[in-house]
Amino acid sequence: MTVLIDMVSDLVCPWCWLGLKRLDDAIALTKDEFETQVVFRAYQLDPTVPREGIDYKAYMRNKFGPEDAEAASAQKNRWAQMREALEQYGKDEGIPFDFDGMTIRPNTLNSHRLLRWAQGQNKGHAVKLALFHAYFAEHRDIGDAQTLADIGADNGLDRAMLLDLLAGDADLQSVQQEEAMFRQLGISGVPTFIANRKIAAQGAETAENLAGFLRKAASEFPLETAQA
Repeated sequence: MTVLIDMVSDLVCPWCWLGLKRLDDAIALTKDEFETQVVFRAYQLDPTVPREGIDYKAYMRNKFGPEDAEAASAQKNRWAQMREALEQYGKDEGIPFDFDGMTIRPNTLNSHRLLRWAQGQNKGHAVKLALFHAYFAEHRDIGDAQTLADIGADNGLDRAMLLDLLAGDADLQSVQQEEAMFRQLGISGVPTFIANRKIAAQGAETAENLAGFLRKAASEFPLETAQA
């Protein structure tokens, strides 16, 4: 028996890295019960970010908004609290979040293209982890073609071929259509985990909760039914 998980996520989403770590742990908890196949699906939290990216601090200032100083201050406090929580979760799970050193907010369209190609060569998981680490721990621009080619090459992909593909429009429309499909399905937050194309869980749930989600999918929504 196999449980198919479509993980809808973005590469600049810290909760998505946390969610992947917990999904991996959930799969380890259920590995003796059934197999789990994970497919990474594209989603951009903010597709309006310029393709060349934008200064991180400028982006955050714009996001908080200057119109209402009190509301902006409250939002900044919420972000500070969330950042502290994320950093603590990261320490607990071995994820090296480092928000202080952020310099750029990239457009993630090209990173999703790279991930699509990596999955085609059974290297999706390694590349996704590498992209998360590059952005959140090393503060690299994961919208930049050279950076993406380096990450791909470090994980066994052909660097020259990646640069050639990234310079053109290969799979650009496919990635955009995939994202549009999930938005049309009503997904507005990530990570979202869709099991056997039938049931969904949203957010970085604990490994135990995700294991329960996987078990429910296996027992109540088997893949054969989902594909019928």
